Amino acid sequence: MQKITPFLWFENDMKGITDFYLSVFSGSKVTGNGSLENTPSGAVQMATLEIFGQNFNLMTAGPYLPFNPTVSFIVSCDSIEEVDDLWTKLSKTGKILMELSSYPFAEKYGWIQDQYGVSWQIMFSATMKAPQKITPTLMFAGDLCGRAEEAVNFYTGLFHDAKVDYVVKYEAGENIETKGTVKHAGVTLENFHISLMDSGKQSSLTFEQAISFVVNCDTQEEVDYYWEKLTDGGKEIQCGWLNDKFGFPWQIVPTAMERMMSQGSKEQIARVTQAFMQMKKFDIKELEEVYNQVS
Repeated sequence: MQKITPFLWFENDMKGITDFYLSVFSGSKVTGNGSLENTPSGAVQMATLEIFGQNFNLMTAGPYLPFNPTVSFIVSCDSIEEVDDLWTKLSKTGKILMELSSYPFAEKYGWIQDQYGVSWQIMFSATMKAPQKITPTLMFAGDLCGRAEEAVNFYTGLFHDAKVDYVVKYEAGENIETKGTVKHAGVTLENFHISLMDSGKQSSLTFEQAISFVVNCDTQEEVDYYWEKLTDGGKEIQCGWLNDKFGFPWQIVPTAMERMMSQGSKEQIARVTQAFMQMKKFDIKELEEVYNQVS
């Protein structure tokens, strides 16, 4: 299981969403699905989508939480033809943010929002080989612009198996508003690669709950550790969700939850759902007790 998994919150129509991404990314597949009843959002649909061997958790739960380009996904293509193929599929119903063209950093590159608002950076570079086919990228904009390097140090200091891969800063003359801030940085957290950057333009965008990272924890000690570290200067929310000090959302989730929600009876799943809906930080012992309760 991936230690850290991107989580995307859509409004509705899980089948339409998964069908769309299956049609865009060849070889992708749905590896899990399920539903939750009687939540504040009503019936909630869940799915796990595997794209190029990487897992993405999807949820349709309304009300609509808008996606924005503060979080995007870089797809490192193996050829210009692969770039063109993905761009053609995404641009039919998407919104172009940066035109598909050649740039100093890539032979072919473009930035686009798909029909659901999720942002993708599609690129091919013969000299820059990414360690991961799809790399989530956090853009620090608005009041957060200038804090990307702080985030690099914070995240790599928090996770046990972590390292800074590189940090490239804007030079004088590249962009007068962002001199000395991070043009692009890469970190590895528990074998999961993410990129970070400060926005090169003035923007009022902020991180939204629509995209979060799930940290899968095997023990209560892990849950406690990540909850304490990530809420320091941040904000506790509900159901294992939190915002860190940069406002980026995380979910700290026990791996036992997957077993309960995938193997439990309808009654067990309902009991566990009602229990965790009352929690902020998850309590594995309490969830297990509710799961094993004799009706």
